[in-house]
Amino acid sequence: MTPTLTSNEPVVADAHAGQQLLGKMIGGWVTQAVHVAAELGIPDLLARGPQTAEELAEQADAHGEALYRVLRALASVGIFDEDADRRFSLTPLSNCLRTDKRNSLRAFGMMMGAEFYDAWGELLYSVRTGKPGFDKRFGAPFFEYMTEHPDRHAIYDAAMMVHGIAETEPMLDAYDFSVFGSVVDVGGGHGRMLAAIVERYPGVEGILFDLPPVADRARAVLSESDASGRCRAVGGDFFRSVPSADAYVLRHILHDWDDAEAVAILRNCGRAMNPGGRVLVVETVIPPLTQPCFGKWLDLMMLIVGGRERTAEQYRRLFSQAGLALGRIVPTTHEVSIVEAVRPT
Repeated sequence: MTPTLTSNEPVVADAHAGQQLLGKMIGGWVTQAVHVAAELGIPDLLARGPQTAEELAEQADAHGEALYRVLRALASVGIFDEDADRRFSLTPLSNCLRTDKRNSLRAFGMMMGAEFYDAWGELLYSVRTGKPGFDKRFGAPFFEYMTEHPDRHAIYDAAMMVHGIAETEPMLDAYDFSVFGSVVDVGGGHGRMLAAIVERYPGVEGILFDLPPVADRARAVLSESDASGRCRAVGGDFFRSVPSADAYVLRHILHDWDDAEAVAILRNCGRAMNPGGRVLVVETVIPPLTQPCFGKWLDLMMLIVGGRERTAEQYRRLFSQAGLALGRIVPTTHEVSIVEAVRPT
């Protein structure tokens, strides 16, 4: 239903507020321009020094004038720099897109301008139906689609790995894992977080638990760890069961699933957990009211793909349904917190 005005008074929008809103509304344009630069590897080419758009286009198999227009727009928001001779160079922002940089955001830029960008076009559908817009746009659930497109899955994995690296040290600084003899990284992916836990805590034995093909890939990472003798990878399905241990770390796992599926994962962890154990959910905890939080936007992304971010109260209810209880919430210097679940006393 289209809203109607209840007064004959003309409505005049605040001009300054309008300009601010316009600046936010074109955020998708910036996403697409960054995507183009990342896909073409422009930051890698500029690592050799300033170049014109024509020089870059010849190396990147692109149209010179069209590329110039993209780079000019990105330079206007600080992502590149342009000099009087129309040569472009790197800035601290575009430097983050270089492949050879530690924690490079190139894969993230490639990912956010492709399938995820298309899926955002289905946000209205998700809001009207409560169903994942990704499924509507691509004809399959997110993880099924990624399994069927391994080239795209590789980009997603690379993007998530960098995101995870930034969280690991703050997580380890905030929470003491020395009280556990064994830790399972549930849905642990590449294994770098588990390796970091075991390397910092000599008394901990680590188990990476993920789907068999993922566990197979993780073994190579774990074998290179300084604590490789205390790590192993196990293949399985966390909807069926998980290995026994003192602690279970679920980092950005529950947010992929609706409440019923999240409860099933938690219930399996609770059943297998040794006496006195803990389930450690590493996620963004959504704050109340208008407090700024990246997680509130990530939650919309999860709405589109079928998951959700949660508040402290929602975690409390989730744990209760799984036969667990909320112990405490440990904040970190990053966006994420460690949400600790225990067996009820």
